[in-house]
Amino acid sequence: MSENKIKTELSSASGILCINKAPGFTSHDVVNKLRRLYSTKKVGHTGTLDPMATGVLIVLIGRAVKASEYLMSEKKEYTAGLRLGMTTDTEDSQGTVLERCDTLPKKEEVAQVCERFVGDIMQIPPMYSALKVGGRKLVDIARSGGTVEREARPISVYALDCECVSEEKGEYKLNIECSKGTYVRTLCADIGGALGCGGIMYSLERRRNCGFSLSDCHTLEEIEAMEMPEREDLLIPLERAFENYERLELPKFYADLARNGVKLIASKVTKDAVMGKRYAVYEGGSFFALAETVSDADSSLRIKLIKQFS
Repeated sequence: MSENKIKTELSSASGILCINKAPGFTSHDVVNKLRRLYSTKKVGHTGTLDPMATGVLIVLIGRAVKASEYLMSEKKEYTAGLRLGMTTDTEDSQGTVLERCDTLPKKEEVAQVCERFVGDIMQIPPMYSALKVGGRKLVDIARSGGTVEREARPISVYALDCECVSEEKGEYKLNIECSKGTYVRTLCADIGGALGCGGIMYSLERRRNCGFSLSDCHTLEEIEAMEMPEREDLLIPLERAFENYERLELPKFYADLARNGVKLIASKVTKDAVMGKRYAVYEGGSFFALAETVSDADSSLRIKLIKQFS
């Protein structure tokens, strides 16, 4: 078999790969390595992890890359190390220390303040982040010594459990469930600010993302040691990410219409359509698209494909 044919076959790999990222790697480092290991440029991820962070990094390969915008809305779970008594320019232990405070609060006060950060809150993104202002990443502006105004953004903290590691050292373990767009190091800094002593994040592990947990993950070292058939066997079918969506099986006639942009009369293909409902769409048992119920010009309910994967 020729080298070109081998590469063509390998590039057809498609699915979800759960990586347990080691410290020291950027998310982009992981993507680049997997592009080589799977012989495809079609590799992306569903949410950046800082180099110091570890844990669940969801990587999408092949046609699964198209699903990134729908997976990134899922909630995330983290375990973070909070150290009180200092602030840094990066809000974590990797930055330059700006202030120190020798007076540390009691653990009971820390727990009470943490409770105030549960719910729908506003958070100002950190300067050391990949967000762009005027076409420039905030982190690039920060590294050149600049700063810009950032608008607070709404986030949701669904749960925040505070466990004292060392009251004397001001160290705590935070177990956090939160929405997309939450900066955990900023959460640590804000908790420290509310306590009046400052705070930074000194460790971070993402335990869950996009419905996948650490138990689903593999390390880069494990994958690199495998032969290609084993690597391909690790890929999780894309439809697993949409298990919470109602399954909509279409006959070939309706599937072909939908693929060509026709909005299907909802009552023709399902009995319980409601406005805004989303479906995982199958034909002949094979997943091929996501769909949503919409209202047509005559106010009738229609089902429209919003993303095709084949």
